[in-house]
Amino acid sequence: MKKKPVTVCLILILGAVAALAIARGRGPRPERVSFEKAIVKTITQVVSATGKIQPEVEVKIAPEVAGEIIELPFREGADVKKGDLLVRIKPDAYRYQFEQREADLAAARAAALEAEVRLRKAGEDFRRNESLHRQNLIPDAEFTAARADHDMARASLDSAVASIRRAEGLLNQARDQLDKTTLYAPIDGTISSLTSEVGERVVGTGQFAGTEIMRVADLANMEVRVNINESDIVNVKIDDRAMIAIDAFPGRKFEAVVKEIGSAAQTTGANTQEEVTNFQVKIRILDKNVPIRSGMSANADIETRTVEDAVAVPIQSVTTRARDTAWTLDQLAAARARADRENKGEGAATAVNTRAAAQRRREDRDSLQRVVFVRRGSTVRMVPVETGIADATHIEIKSGVREGDEVVGGSYAAITRTLTDGAAISVEPVKKPPAAR
Repeated sequence: MKKKPVTVCLILILGAVAALAIARGRGPRPERVSFEKAIVKTITQVVSATGKIQPEVEVKIAPEVAGEIIELPFREGADVKKGDLLVRIKPDAYRYQFEQREADLAAARAAALEAEVRLRKAGEDFRRNESLHRQNLIPDAEFTAARADHDMARASLDSAVASIRRAEGLLNQARDQLDKTTLYAPIDGTISSLTSEVGERVVGTGQFAGTEIMRVADLANMEVRVNINESDIVNVKIDDRAMIAIDAFPGRKFEAVVKEIGSAAQTTGANTQEEVTNFQVKIRILDKNVPIRSGMSANADIETRTVEDAVAVPIQSVTTRARDTAWTLDQLAAARARADRENKGEGAATAVNTRAAAQRRREDRDSLQRVVFVRRGSTVRMVPVETGIADATHIEIKSGVREGDEVVGGSYAAITRTLTDGAAISVEPVKKPPAAR
């Protein structure tokens, strides 16, 4: 009977020890992560875009006069020199009009000659009558009539001279129309497009674009025209180096340089959720003597900035956290969602809540900082970092991490959601790619 209390005490102690062991076993499990070391490398920031290859210079050949095509000496793909005859339009109607204007000019000049003769005769009559009038040998009415005849003859000559100028203008116009029935190559190049044939009728006016007959392009100088988003265009500069990948030449890269940056935005899907604002950039391909054709698809990687000897970590190692807290992004979003639900209202209150929500979003952006998780034995330390430019795999770290520091590189869920400052970790071996057979 005396041993019974001792036995009970031993049982209680053993139970407490077992409970403590179970409680410890149920504590937070270490997070399984992998690590990568911060390295020093050269980082080149790249802006990528897709587009089409076009000639730097391509001229549309369209007539300014209407008529039937009677001659097309060159076919599509032919090389031409500046001044070569490209198109001839039937000139008959314009030749007739030119000849008519020539006749009108001849008639105007004859009329002017006749008016000049009349003026000379009227001048002599007027001077003679003026002398007789001073001698009172003719009445005033006759003198006045002679002066009127002289003035009318002068006016007739002025009118005839004006008619000559008008006829000359119409003749020049007719000559110009006749000359425009033949079109010549404006540049050295290649006929890149031919959309008309001999016998077709084309339309042309001096005020509006006529029927496009063909295009002449300088295929020796090609460029890629790409659209770059407004958030990236601020990094692109004239003369930036670029590498072009053309779908028709797999595995090959072409050197290029930024030649022109559009100053006017091109917006698609305006006033919708799909609204996109782009700027056109023209990139000159430097490689020559390559059979590149207009319209080919291409990808452009524009190298906007390079930093040598930069401390760099994998891009996925950098995440964001609330400043001066250990909150994860999910926790921060949940807190803001609760605040939004508490402040919901109707009518005028809704506008207040909208402004408050916008203010909270600004505060959220201001409260976020970029961090990496650095290994400290069996735990990790959340370290704020200042980042710079990035390439396809790594991002520059200006401060916060030194070369050789081990930073968490995976998993993505751990980096962006579950890891906190001081969290216990277990190292997950880095998976190596299988050896090639």
